Amino acid sequence: MNYRMIAYTIGRILIVVAATMLAPLLLSLFFDEGITVAYLIPILISVALGAAAAIKPPENKNLFVREGLVIVGLSWIIISLIGALPFFISRQIPNLVDCFFETVSGFTTTGSTILIDVETMSKSLLFWRSFTHWLGGMGVLVFAMAIFSSKDTRATYMMKAEMPGPVVGKLTSKWQFSARILYMIYIALTVLEIIFLLFGGMPLFDSIVHAFGTAGTGGFGIKNSSIAYYNSAYIDYVIGVFMVLFGVNFNIYFLLIMRKFTSLKSDDELKWYAGIVLVSAVIIAINIMPLYNTFAKAFQYSFFQVSSIMTTTGYATADFVQWPMLSQVILVALMMIGACAGSTGGGIKVIRLVILLKLAKRAVKKAASPRGIFSVNTAGKTVEMEILNGVLAYFVIYMLFLGVSILLVSIENKDIATTVTSVIATMNNIGPGLGSVGPTGNFADFSVLSKIVMSIDMLVGRLEIYPILILFSPYVWKKS
Repeated sequence: MNYRMIAYTIGRILIVVAATMLAPLLLSLFFDEGITVAYLIPILISVALGAAAAIKPPENKNLFVREGLVIVGLSWIIISLIGALPFFISRQIPNLVDCFFETVSGFTTTGSTILIDVETMSKSLLFWRSFTHWLGGMGVLVFAMAIFSSKDTRATYMMKAEMPGPVVGKLTSKWQFSARILYMIYIALTVLEIIFLLFGGMPLFDSIVHAFGTAGTGGFGIKNSSIAYYNSAYIDYVIGVFMVLFGVNFNIYFLLIMRKFTSLKSDDELKWYAGIVLVSAVIIAINIMPLYNTFAKAFQYSFFQVSSIMTTTGYATADFVQWPMLSQVILVALMMIGACAGSTGGGIKVIRLVILLKLAKRAVKKAASPRGIFSVNTAGKTVEMEILNGVLAYFVIYMLFLGVSILLVSIENKDIATTVTSVIATMNNIGPGLGSVGPTGNFADFSVLSKIVMSIDMLVGRLEIYPILILFSPYVWKKS
């Protein structure tokens, strides 16, 4: 284990995080909020720790799989602790565990909140909450790699550990250039959404923070009633469409830019993703139409909520806890599925669902024809056995984590809808669930134990299990 290189890399990441906190610091000065010290202290702490760790590059710069996983896991925990300090120092969230929960929810783009009245919070802190979504959406380490010069061998393992999905492909021959291309696309889509929201009459500050929340598929709102506050079909559809766009694998946009349209036709994940969104929105619209009188109005609400839940954003325009049970069950299923691999969305990922279904189909064929040889194909190519095993292993570990977390949270003796969906919502980085954690509720009433469990779930869900799990493996910390 190359401890010196791990410390050096995390140190540089801390310096980048400190730089990102300058934005809310300047906003605090602009609005004369009187909480400048709430940003100065964590900035100084982050710079001091980062400089101490990264002041001198180590002679041995080799990083391998386990070092990459450890860097990702430790980095996300450390930046969440530092990112929580502005809330705690300002006393706008007086409980440190609540501050950590809120910040982890931000960086992991979950959007679950302990705030009862979000509108009382300072604008700079509202900006910081949503900015953590934007930073965490594409990945804090990917952001750092886009800034710093990194050798390909070092960046590979970190980028694979941080980017969601079973397969990560480089867009160019260098990972640093790939990171920069991803962020150029990310920034372009974010700016485009801000422009569209401004045309809809949304104020500039509101447009920026909601674009951050959409881009990172996070869903922190600045109004107690979330997007429903604006009561605008135009805004609903703009945010709804952009949520869907940010749930697409970003490699797709690169292929579009390079005009490689033939590659898109065979993309199974994109077809399934679009199909699930459309079919779910139509079924729910028909199911809730008696509540909204017309199909057009019902589709407006159903499309927005399907987009929000499947991309794990978590914005709301309606209290879907009051919808018919069929609609609620579909939404819970979408919580589990999630968005595409290589997107900013959470969940199991559509590609894993596709592979699992094809594995099941192969098993049926094998049972009918034991001597037959059947492969699993996606995008016109045979899926390698290593990937198939990885998908199966991920699903098993995912279900174990989910089950244990539900058991721990059930100690509080809350109703089953709240208990189960609170864990599903946090582990899949969605935000709202059902019961008391629905779109009009929050996570404030949970115990310290449950909040810590769900904070771990959020990190596990965002980093896809292994970077967090590896931190507790004795084998990883051996010197050899």
